[in-house]
Amino acid sequence: MSERTEYPAGVPCWIDLGEPDPDAAMEFYGSLLGWEFAGPGPMSGDPAGRYYVARLRGRDVAGVSSLPPGVDGSAPAWLTHVAVQSAEEATGRALAAGATVLAEPFDALPAGRMAVLADPEGAVFAVWEAGERQGAQLVNEPSAWSMSALRTAHPDRAAAFYGAVFGWEAETFAPGVTLFRRPGYVGGEPLQPVARDVVAVMMGGEDGPAWGVDVWVDDADAAAERAASLGGRVLVEPRPIPGFRNAVIADPQGAVLSISQLLK
Repeated sequence: MSERTEYPAGVPCWIDLGEPDPDAAMEFYGSLLGWEFAGPGPMSGDPAGRYYVARLRGRDVAGVSSLPPGVDGSAPAWLTHVAVQSAEEATGRALAAGATVLAEPFDALPAGRMAVLADPEGAVFAVWEAGERQGAQLVNEPSAWSMSALRTAHPDRAAAFYGAVFGWEAETFAPGVTLFRRPGYVGGEPLQPVARDVVAVMMGGEDGPAWGVDVWVDDADAAAERAASLGGRVLVEPRPIPGFRNAVIADPQGAVLSISQLLK
């Protein structure tokens, strides 16, 4: 299911990157992942903001923008968006479950409507009410987004929160690793080692709370070396994890990205 045309409510659907210098970000990711960019488009609520759409094989895969409106003092970071039927209703559920609203629901027309939230532990994410943009049109292939992962020191609290807001069910996968499942959803790839209703991963640890994103690459070692040559940093050297060879990098402005090579 590399090509996607829609995302049901409760499923992560889009990622974008907010940085002080979007031109530098596009140069880095274009060179690293082969992305081409369309735009700029305006950012609602921020007259000086710019928003670009990264494309692979002519299909939308991610966004790159000025730092998002309403998030004062935010550092460069990737933001995961979860599909919802109504940004207002989802924001209300999140508030009732203990979230903090960082940006009230606002229009990002014609693409959609969104809000930026922090869960009770402080991990930031967005809810996305689709207009013209349903979400990423390519996933689970080299140079495309594969999965978002939450790091938190309090997995039980996080499981309760995301269950209340999105209907996710938590299932232990390995020590310190929990899968979030959205019953009834069919995504992923037929031969993947986890159920196809898995929509996100949660990992315990004291280095959270934060949501991170993982992008597949053809060669994790070559991609990590390339990232360093482009001015980024390798935070975790390429190493094997179940089913993949994975590394963690930071781009030149400090945004962190996981890259994974599928082992066959």
